[in-house]
Amino acid sequence: MIDIALFVLTLVSALGSGLIAGVFFAFSAFVMRALARLPASQGIAAMQAINIAVINPVFMSVFLGTAVACAGLAAISMFTWHRPGAVWLILGGLLYLVGTFGVTIMFNVPRNNEMAAIDPAKLEAAGKWATYVSSWTAWNHVRTVAAFAAAALLSVGLYLQY
Repeated sequence: MIDIALFVLTLVSALGSGLIAGVFFAFSAFVMRALARLPASQGIAAMQAINIAVINPVFMSVFLGTAVACAGLAAISMFTWHRPGAVWLILGGLLYLVGTFGVTIMFNVPRNNEMAAIDPAKLEAAGKWATYVSSWTAWNHVRTVAAFAAAALLSVGLYLQY
């Protein structure tokens, strides 16, 4: 029974990490580029709308659920480190927690909160928008790579365990 639970937890963690990597990749690859091409007032308004829309049960369940699954998986794997693949599961779980969830909380969310307070019609908004696009996207690259790498590490751990 514990093997089935560990398998499911590992699979959920790997799939969730991959799904989040895909969402963040889309922002790095084309969404932010498209928004940056708009006049600043329109780009700001669009990003403000995105930052409101992203707080929904579907996205938050995957994003936070993956964090919980990875934390649980890393903790369990620390106690079962002798099993094949346990080190990969620990590394993958921690990478998602620090490199994806942690970066989001520490770097992307504060920038989103600053963006929410900007009036797109104000003259100084254009300068703030340019800075936001650059810094937010850089941190988004970090969390994209971390989520993708976590999915890969968790997949290797899953393969080695079964």
